[in-house]
Amino acid sequence: MPSFKKNLDTFPAIDGIARLELLDAAGNLTAVIENKAGSQGSLRLYLHLARQFGVITPAAAERGCELYAEHTDDAKLNPGKHPNIDRLLDLIKKQETLRVRSVAN
Repeated sequence: MPSFKKNLDTFPAIDGIARLELLDAAGNLTAVIENKAGSQGSLRLYLHLARQFGVITPAAAERGCELYAEHTDDAKLNPGKHPNIDRLLDLIKKQETLRVRSVAN
């Protein structure tokens, strides 16, 4: 299985994107992933999922966990350490969907 770093090479560029806003089914803002050091990999992955699936469904979340590769196992062993992976695992568990809104710089 490819590593997360290798998977990153397949994700879209994030130039011009300030942040992604994640909204629940009611349109409420549930999380923000900013374009800053430490979260750029997650921003690229979530943007990839949004472009591939339209929204982040449980199936998209499963794909996201696969793409996070070795970090998904670490997240399962250490809840809270990887909040963006925890969110995907929670979507799968609860069978919920998130909409993604991209905010430009």
